[in-house]
Amino acid sequence: MQKLVATPSRVGATESAAFSILLALSFSHMLNDTMQSLMPALYPMLKGNLMLTFGEVGLIQLAFQLTASLLQPVVGLVTDRRPMPYSLAAGMGFTLIGLLLLSRADSFASVLVAAATVGLGSSIFHPEASRMARYASGGKPGRAQSLFQVGGNAGSALGPLLAAFIVLPGGQHSVAWFSFVALLAMAILGTVGRWYVRQQAAGGAKGRRAPPVPHNLSATRVGASLAILIGLMFSKFVYLASITAYFTFYLISQFGVSVRTAQLDLFVFLAATAVGTYFGGPLGDRIGRKYVIWGSILGVLPFTLALPHVGLVWTVVLAVPIGLILSSAFSAIVVYAQELVPGKIGMISGLFFGFAFGMGGLGAAILGELADLTSIRTVYEVCAFLPAIGLLTAFLPNIERPKAAA
Repeated sequence: MQKLVATPSRVGATESAAFSILLALSFSHMLNDTMQSLMPALYPMLKGNLMLTFGEVGLIQLAFQLTASLLQPVVGLVTDRRPMPYSLAAGMGFTLIGLLLLSRADSFASVLVAAATVGLGSSIFHPEASRMARYASGGKPGRAQSLFQVGGNAGSALGPLLAAFIVLPGGQHSVAWFSFVALLAMAILGTVGRWYVRQQAAGGAKGRRAPPVPHNLSATRVGASLAILIGLMFSKFVYLASITAYFTFYLISQFGVSVRTAQLDLFVFLAATAVGTYFGGPLGDRIGRKYVIWGSILGVLPFTLALPHVGLVWTVVLAVPIGLILSSAFSAIVVYAQELVPGKIGMISGLFFGFAFGMGGLGAAILGELADLTSIRTVYEVCAFLPAIGLLTAFLPNIERPKAAA
């Protein structure tokens, strides 16, 4: 019997195909998060049209992010046991329905339903897409997670920009045009699902899956480490919620800028987070994820402390390093957690993506109530101290030493 040999050309073609899948997942993530980020960009319009309070705006964000978070660990656990690659396209279908509902919502209750439906699509998309990105990582999970994440951050940055030039001039009904974006994402994700099915049929899953990092930590230590990571996620995503949900209101009330100018300034911040997200993963592959987490969470503290006390120009200037530095942590945290609990990639991805959405939503609701009771400026004065939670990184075990020694 002739023995099949994996020639360099064959291996190169396989790796090229896997990288193409990573790009497809990243692009789909961009489309998904572009549609989702339309919601915060719509808040000033909805607040004026429906006469909402800041607290009600926070509740809309909470409805979106709770549905986007609660199901994610469950979806991840299920797909760890039984991969469902076509669920990616199905999840995008819920986003499509949510957008159509949002374009016609004429009451606070109908906006809540639309927001929850969009969030449901997100909860189905993220865990399986993140697990599939790790599957196609070629042994570089940090780079793969960053590439996947940077698509999401780019989409989050594009949302306010598109809202400024399409939704604000066209009104709430113009949101329906973005349903075509959802259809495009569904077509791409259907192709990704077919690729994964072919790989499974060819028995390629084991060969391409990155081996787990060995460690001899007890279950108690693993649990404590996960709790620390969740604390770090809390500091990161509550602060990000203060920007994504209320930065436009802050700029308008504090400096008297127009809604469009505020949306463009928000785009500057979100674009910086997209750039920072990409570099966090490869840097973690190279120097260690714990060091990236250290620098990202705690390193942003001087900038957040200064932001509430400067003028308009410096507010926008400071938003750039805050976005760059703070966003670099997420990929490192997710991959570090995956290596803490090897073999549960989907569940861990769902847990951390879900917690990110949940904390962002809860933070937005609480910060909205704080803004109603005090002022928007007080929100940023309080949130400025959140990155100090990064000191907890000192208690994380260095699980990457065995990998470095190998």
